[in-house]
Amino acid sequence: MATKRTKGIHAGIRRSQFNELSEAIFLTQGFAYPDAESAEARFENAGPDEYIYARYGNPTVAMFEDRIAAIEGAEAGFATASGMAAVSGALTSMLKAGDHVVSARALFGSCLYVLEDVLARFGVQVDFVDGTDLDAWAGAIRPDTKLVFFESMSNPTLEVIDIAAVSKLARAVGAQVVVDNVFSTPVFSQAIAQGADVVVYSATKHIDGQGRGLGGVILGTQDFIRKTVEPYMKHTGGAMSPFNAWMMLKGLETLDLRVRAQADSAAVLAQGLAGHAALTRLIYPGLADHPQHALCQGQLGTGGTMLALDLGSKDAAFAFLNKLQIATISNNLGDAKTLVTHPATTTHQRLPDDQKQTLGITPGLVRMSVGLEDPQDLLEDVIQALV
Repeated sequence: MATKRTKGIHAGIRRSQFNELSEAIFLTQGFAYPDAESAEARFENAGPDEYIYARYGNPTVAMFEDRIAAIEGAEAGFATASGMAAVSGALTSMLKAGDHVVSARALFGSCLYVLEDVLARFGVQVDFVDGTDLDAWAGAIRPDTKLVFFESMSNPTLEVIDIAAVSKLARAVGAQVVVDNVFSTPVFSQAIAQGADVVVYSATKHIDGQGRGLGGVILGTQDFIRKTVEPYMKHTGGAMSPFNAWMMLKGLETLDLRVRAQADSAAVLAQGLAGHAALTRLIYPGLADHPQHALCQGQLGTGGTMLALDLGSKDAAFAFLNKLQIATISNNLGDAKTLVTHPATTTHQRLPDDQKQTLGITPGLVRMSVGLEDPQDLLEDVIQALV
């Protein structure tokens, strides 16, 4: 069986009559029919490679969906306009008024908004728990719980959730398990094999990996994607553009190489910064002192591409950010360039101070997404900025 690295190059290819080597970009929003009867037949029952409208499907987008599904080990996928379109699309396509959701508390700010504001507005009850506490999950999951949701590695404090254990609790009551897997990446993920029913990614991050375009994807069973996600997404308009799908296809070709190099560099930085006097906290799941180190190694086999540094105060964090010469201040992540951000004033800015404190998003916390630069150059840059 082909490895993820090989699937990232070859899976899902559809060639036209010209037998092009690089995947074609089908920049069309509509499709023509030879006669009225053909149009009627396609609308009644379109085949797997019969297309109606780009909001419903497109050959370039289908190649991306098939390739990322093959890498993840899912039966099917639906590509979306952004990562948040994937999160909101997966959740809202599955839920209705009166449903009950249990979610980990430590989430990206926009994910919290969807759960706390949007779903609650439409009558969905959401209970939040400490995602690392299995007793909390067990206490919150009810016989009528519809689904559980969590980031397999949380943004920005890098808590690691036990996918297999939470999935077992959810399955006991028939609840679906939806995992936002962006920090874990498709390279290291085994989420579906570990019990997840649905996996979502922001393809904007490691999959593109070069800061060019937005995208997302929802992955799951063929039945779930075709009967639950696709009807919702095609009528609400969150589809990925063909050009962005082509960029994501090109990103998948080098994803394995890039992400493994980034994770190796993140480990070099973490080891080089451990015990530094300027840091009140260093968070990296690849270090033995991380609370979920053993779980992370068993679940992913790596510490990942992200670090979190706590410098003790906002002033110290800002001074550090402003002294960096290689790393770039940006709220994106998973890029070829090393990116740093201050979550309390950017990605999680809207959260009340008490909620930030509960989540561990302190005024001194800096999130670092490690890129493809030489790791020794990065380490020297970080150390000089800490002085």
